[in-house]
Amino acid sequence: MPKLSCPVDWTDKEVCRWLKTKNFPSFTEHFEKENIDGKTLLVLSEDDVKTILRKTEFKLGDVKKLHLSIQQLKVNFKHELLERGYDPVNMLQLPQNKLCFRNGYYMGDQPEYYKRQNSKVELIDSSQLQQSQGDYFPFTSGTRENSYQSSRSSEDGHTITLRPEFTKAVIALGYLFVVTWITSFVMVIVHDRVPDMKRYPPLPDIFLDNVPYIPWAFHMCEWTATVLVFIWAFVLIFHKHRFILLRRFFALCGTVFLLRCITMLITSLSVPGSHLKCGPRISTQVSEDFFMDILSKISQAYTIWKNAGLSIRGVRTCGDYMFSGHSVVLTMLNFFITEYTPRDLHLLHIFTWVLNMFGIFFILSGHEHYSIDVFIAFYITSRLFLYYHTLANNQALMQRDSTRTRIWFPLFSFFEASVGGIVPNEYESVWEICENLYACCKFVCMKLAFVIDMLMIKSSHALKAKPIFEQPYKRPMNKRSRKPKNL
Repeated sequence: MPKLSCPVDWTDKEVCRWLKTKNFPSFTEHFEKENIDGKTLLVLSEDDVKTILRKTEFKLGDVKKLHLSIQQLKVNFKHELLERGYDPVNMLQLPQNKLCFRNGYYMGDQPEYYKRQNSKVELIDSSQLQQSQGDYFPFTSGTRENSYQSSRSSEDGHTITLRPEFTKAVIALGYLFVVTWITSFVMVIVHDRVPDMKRYPPLPDIFLDNVPYIPWAFHMCEWTATVLVFIWAFVLIFHKHRFILLRRFFALCGTVFLLRCITMLITSLSVPGSHLKCGPRISTQVSEDFFMDILSKISQAYTIWKNAGLSIRGVRTCGDYMFSGHSVVLTMLNFFITEYTPRDLHLLHIFTWVLNMFGIFFILSGHEHYSIDVFIAFYITSRLFLYYHTLANNQALMQRDSTRTRIWFPLFSFFEASVGGIVPNEYESVWEICENLYACCKFVCMKLAFVIDMLMIKSSHALKAKPIFEQPYKRPMNKRSRKPKNL
């Protein structure tokens, strides 16, 4: 079946041809008598159809079906109608001094301004843009360059076009790198400030007071987190939008751990278990050994950072109780795996939730944290994950208070500037991954070859362009008088 042209350009003959394709051949004669062309067809109401067919015996069901077909026709050609400057709802010619948007993105060459709220269409005059620049994106006619916009979204809210933006993922990794270093250094500081166990015994805790201490429980918690890390790495390998997932994971983890640094410094809780051997390091004199003390703390922080703060790697710290970093990692991995895997993988989601809950149980069974530490860690991590993704998945929420969002969530505003909807869970095959790796390696090799060629060309030019030193001018001397000749 050939592709139909825009209904606005249809003649009455073409309207009749369309009626035949929709199984309404008996209506063609009456529509032709009334000179119903394409533009008139699009504005027909149900009563108008009844008026056209008043001289015939028609069935109400046929009228309803025809009216639905006309409405569906307007929906199918809404993009073309917007490009021609028509409102697809009432077919009115839109003014030329407006900008056209639908769901927050530009729809055609005619500069219109379109907004949808609660299934209602609003036309916003361009004079209002100065008062609400955060809600709308001004575009020039027919261009997308030099404009700030979010990715296009489909009807169900999923983003249609997404750029990997590798640079943002690297920036997010650098942010997490800096935060983990700060966390390691703060852990060294709070270890020196840990309260004396004899003077400050463990605080009353409902769970710790009723569950016996299990020596191997904390190691099991870290092995549980390791399993979740491998599952998350497997998801990242095959997910099509892996760089977006990585930058979100790095940004959220960095933010939570930065908040943890503040809570650890503010209040030092007593050691939760009597089995822990905690105590401050031997203090050094502040006068001449101050710099040596700083270097010692940096060295210990590097040891913690290098081993990721894991006890299975030999790291043992005290004082970092408010709130649990292990619970943060377990919860964050669980939420990311369940968010970016297909919804019908129920067994996988149940498995990750079981690992998350068992990991928290192992933390408490090892008497490494108070129950409030684990609860606050789970609450903060889950709420921050949900708030972040709610804003990222809902373009209207993200744009409504853009100034406030840039102030309170600067990282979010930067990382999610080009994402205007839900990131679809699309995956790549092994062959596609190999092709992408080959293309990436080829691109890097070409860049390196270009840089090497440029360096060689510059070095060759430098060797050829040797400096020429001119001899100083000497006036000729008279042999008899040995005096300079008068030139």
